Amino acid sequence: MKDDKQNFVLFAVIAALILFGWPLIQGKFFPTANPPVTRIEGGKTKAVANPAADPAADGAAAIGDRNAVIASTPRIRIETPRVSGSINLKGARIDDLVLKGYDETVAKNSPPIRLLSPAGAPDAYFASFGWRAQGLTPPAADAVWTPSGATTLTPTTPVTLDATNATGQRFRIQIAVDQDYMFTVRQTVLNAGTAPVPVATYGLVNRVGISKDPSSMTIHVGPMSVDNGGAHYRPNYKDIDEAAQKFTTTGGWLGFTDKYWLTAITPDQGQAFDGQFRAGANKSYQADYALQPKQVAPGQSITQVSRFFAGAKEVRLLDRYTDQAGGVAKLDYAIDWGWFRIVEKPIFYYLDWLFRMVGNFGVAIILLTVTIRGLLFPIAQRQFKSMAAMRAVQPKMKLLQEKYKDDKVRMQQEVMALYKAEKVNPLAGCAPTLLQIPIMYALYKVLMLTIEMRHQPFVAWIKDLSAPDPLTPLNLFGLLPFTPPHMIAIGVVPIILGISMYFQFKLNPTPMDDTQKQVFKLLPWVLMFVMAPFAVGLQVYWITSNCLTIIQQKLLYARHPGLKVPVTK
Repeated sequence: MKDDKQNFVLFAVIAALILFGWPLIQGKFFPTANPPVTRIEGGKTKAVANPAADPAADGAAAIGDRNAVIASTPRIRIETPRVSGSINLKGARIDDLVLKGYDETVAKNSPPIRLLSPAGAPDAYFASFGWRAQGLTPPAADAVWTPSGATTLTPTTPVTLDATNATGQRFRIQIAVDQDYMFTVRQTVLNAGTAPVPVATYGLVNRVGISKDPSSMTIHVGPMSVDNGGAHYRPNYKDIDEAAQKFTTTGGWLGFTDKYWLTAITPDQGQAFDGQFRAGANKSYQADYALQPKQVAPGQSITQVSRFFAGAKEVRLLDRYTDQAGGVAKLDYAIDWGWFRIVEKPIFYYLDWLFRMVGNFGVAIILLTVTIRGLLFPIAQRQFKSMAAMRAVQPKMKLLQEKYKDDKVRMQQEVMALYKAEKVNPLAGCAPTLLQIPIMYALYKVLMLTIEMRHQPFVAWIKDLSAPDPLTPLNLFGLLPFTPPHMIAIGVVPIILGISMYFQFKLNPTPMDDTQKQVFKLLPWVLMFVMAPFAVGLQVYWITSNCLTIIQQKLLYARHPGLKVPVTK
């Protein structure tokens, strides 16, 4: 009895440590759930403003009004099915871009996500292309380029910008865009002078300030490159503050990744280039590349082609850009799938297929759970057989425990000998649970990582399956005018999760040990608090899994009624 009390106190201490220490562990090792997109006030669901949703949102430290900055320079409009904005003729910069298909919040009148913003405006973020000045006199950074041809950049009408210098070289930048988020930039130099000139193109993407998305061990946010055959989720902004980070490679790309958005400049994949990340004035950061110089003889010209991705990190789209002929190497790695990539991508594609079939991601998650539990059913059957075998040897094991209670070593030896003689394995029952751990983690990363899950509603008050449940009884479901502290703001869905887990645990065979009984009684409620900050989508998966387990146990109890009979001590 004394040992039982000690064990129970130990469990209580561990449970308390989990409850109070879990937020720290979760923040470091698990992808952080998106902030709630809604709150419940007066029994009504209201959208929560989220100015940090896009990389170039207005901020308190605005330098100048964005619209005024944009209007201060001559521009060429950009208009495609998925983006709109403009190209700044002063410096030939792509510095004004919004994503039509994504909004900052779930509100009907929410503004779209702004990805790029001009220098001088809040959170400046832009791309520029030009030539290095070693032996060449390219147009200045503030030169105003002359457009020709189309007056609006569309997927069918590229735009052409021209400039000249005093020594006879003519410079041309032709910009095209596809139906999605990829710009193609053709840079041409015609040497109309009397002497050869070295020509080396460069491209850069520059942003002021770091990403508003948190970076964690499991989801990288910040500078990123693919070089020398590998995808590198480094350096971070602190590394760049200390020193420029340089590399030389053939093929690859570099840029900045937010959780859902990406800018990536891609030089000609067949040429070697020098890439670097560096910090500049006013908390600006830049990713740039420069090709090796090539001599251009008088009367000759050279054209070099690069690409610029600026848009949402949609899984299928990045896969297509990577796999198509002449594609961008490992652009799909812009999504930080991590170690479980081999599990996560099939789960995403299956879940996305289910969504396309039923039109609701919550229902798709339920169907995914049914599929997974169906695949694991044979293993669960073996688990139940193992439980039955373990139950049969419980009386013999209890006798051994009583007989050798003063000799722990001998007792362990005898118990192991009993397992061997009866051909039972106490760990066999853990297999289904262990198999579900990577599946649950993979599903959680899919929910947290993929933009396809962002702002996906389920039912009633649940407007975003990638965020925690905003409806809590602690403020009478929003009727009381206060927001409970995050740590105790248990939502309705986590409560349903705890209840389902309680009934599922209740169907398990009653342990003989009193401490185990107490632990199993408390564990569902401990896990309820642990799971509360997680995405609702993951909780839907777990609730469905618990319900299926209850049905499965009912069926198996019907086939093995002996399992329900309490074991005699």
